[in-house]
Amino acid sequence: MRVFPVYAPKLIVKHARIFLSGVIWVKDLGRLEFEKGRFLLPRRTQPNVKLAILELNELIEAQSSEAKIA
Repeated sequence: MRVFPVYAPKLIVKHARIFLSGVIWVKDLGRLEFEKGRFLLPRRTQPNVKLAILELNELIEAQSSEAKIA
């Protein structure tokens, strides 16, 4: 489990893409799980956590589409 003291989307996405599955903890968001390089959306979650997970998954998609083009 990696702890991020601040919400830094690019660093979090980099960590998820390297390790592919695991758990991280982000201050003010809490525990986030990722599997196969994508963050999992819990059934019950706060709106700010849901928005952060959607943002992180969009960044992952953007990076993977850039890699396919290059």
